Amino acid sequence: MILLKSRDEIERMRRASAIVAEILEEVAAAVRAGTTTGQLDALAEDLTRRRGAKPAFKGYVVGGRTYPSSICVSINDEVVHGMPSAKRTLREGDIVGLDFGVSWEGYYGDAARTVAVGKVRAEAQRLMAVTAEALAAGIDVVRAGRHIVDISGAIQDVAEGAGYSVVREFVGHGIGRKLHEDPQVPNYRTPARGVRLTEGLVLAIEPMVNAGRPDVYLRDDGWTACTRDGRLSAHFEHSVAVTADGPYILSVP
Repeated sequence: MILLKSRDEIERMRRASAIVAEILEEVAAAVRAGTTTGQLDALAEDLTRRRGAKPAFKGYVVGGRTYPSSICVSINDEVVHGMPSAKRTLREGDIVGLDFGVSWEGYYGDAARTVAVGKVRAEAQRLMAVTAEALAAGIDVVRAGRHIVDISGAIQDVAEGAGYSVVREFVGHGIGRKLHEDPQVPNYRTPARGVRLTEGLVLAIEPMVNAGRPDVYLRDDGWTACTRDGRLSAHFEHSVAVTADGPYILSVP
């Protein structure tokens, strides 16, 4: 079921998403060599509680598995859903995907970004830049009357045009009173055009781009997805509303 949001609901989601963006800024600023991913998780949860919001991911259940943390921290070849740990320390040259969401007054916000730990290789810097560009391209085509496949194709063209690949197993999604709503938003073209973009539709658009092949596998923890070839992956995400005036990016400070 596709749930369209009123202007009031979109503004509530804007507040939830702004909280996400503000906290991501603070967590990204704390990313440095020697910091543990567990420390980043504790920071994200503390900042969330201080704002009167709830972490969206903590306690989230998929297939009988419960996610235990407030933020996903994915390092280097980890594509998404990396689990924070007090034993996992960031190192100079790593790239770190920060995926985060909150619930605020009954509405969800969701966003992600990939950041560098100190100085990184040119390959890593380019991958992050291209993934951010792919997200921007997908958002740019968010117009009433278009279809999901227009977003998907714009993302795929940027990523593959740069010589990279897009992950198939994980996709973007609708968002609102639930963290995950219909429709799905693939980062690659599908035979079907998908849902028509309509004013009031809110989407979490999130390209996951690999430096090598698109294939991924799950670690034994049941959450962390990694590139099968061991090469780097980057992830960027915004929550975006379809309006009469075009895309309205909700997840900015």
